[in-house]
Amino acid sequence: MTETVDTPEAMQILAGALPFLKRYDDATVVVKYGGHAMGEEDTALRFGRDIALLEQVGVNPVVVHGGGPQINAMLKRLNVKSTFIQGLRVTDEEMLDVVEMVLAGPVNKQVAEAITRAGVMAVGISGKDGGLIRARKLQRTYRDPDSNIEKVLDLGFVGEPASVDPKVLRLLIGADIVPVVAPVGVGEDGQTYNINADTAAGAIAGALSAERLLMLTDVPGVLDTEKRLIPEMSVAEVKAGIEAGWISGGMIPKVETCIYAIERGVKGAVILDGRVPHAILAELFTDAGPGTLIRP
Repeated sequence: MTETVDTPEAMQILAGALPFLKRYDDATVVVKYGGHAMGEEDTALRFGRDIALLEQVGVNPVVVHGGGPQINAMLKRLNVKSTFIQGLRVTDEEMLDVVEMVLAGPVNKQVAEAITRAGVMAVGISGKDGGLIRARKLQRTYRDPDSNIEKVLDLGFVGEPASVDPKVLRLLIGADIVPVVAPVGVGEDGQTYNINADTAAGAIAGALSAERLLMLTDVPGVLDTEKRLIPEMSVAEVKAGIEAGWISGGMIPKVETCIYAIERGVKGAVILDGRVPHAILAELFTDAGPGTLIRP
């Protein structure tokens, strides 16, 4: 049984969307879905309906999802202890098994099912399928506060994309199937790596030369020093904000992912609050979207 996608709010957004529908006709839009945006069942079903609606009006959506809360719940359930170095969680072999099981298993299939339930076929895959994401071990360093010596931070089986082969995504898109990607990849030696979902989404968007990368988060977007939303920024302005210190904390990796994607051919990247009803539709199909658009 499929859910209806013609909710009053969605139809109101689409009522004035004709110029935008032409812009995005047959365009690829990569959506990173995670965090609190995945939390409630109603929110997940609404997300599925919005993604289905994009497909139905001629857009080619690709979903890349995270699953931190679900992983944490499973680790607790299995009594697997976490180790942290410099505030970052180490992914050892036991934890990697749990990460892959949760991300490529129930989370991946639940997201795909929500889209399929809304009337559009979706297929869940991981970065290991079809050679999609070739990964390498993530290299991080930190400066020891006592010796002031720079040391290597070993986070175990945490990786980053070395390359992306989008062939399997293009095959699914060509068949009018929405790909739903779990962010795990495989190294040259066959080793599985856990990859940050934001990073995976940026790499996939770049490989597809996507029209848009939409980063659904639990914040409105980039805020200025007065805590007001900035509707649009250039890459140069974002870099200046980081240098000046008012773009800080958890926002830095998000904007850096946007810059990474844009430098690889994505036309624009948007950070927006995935908890806002129909945020994706409002961002793509209205003049003043609810998030922050980062452009070249």
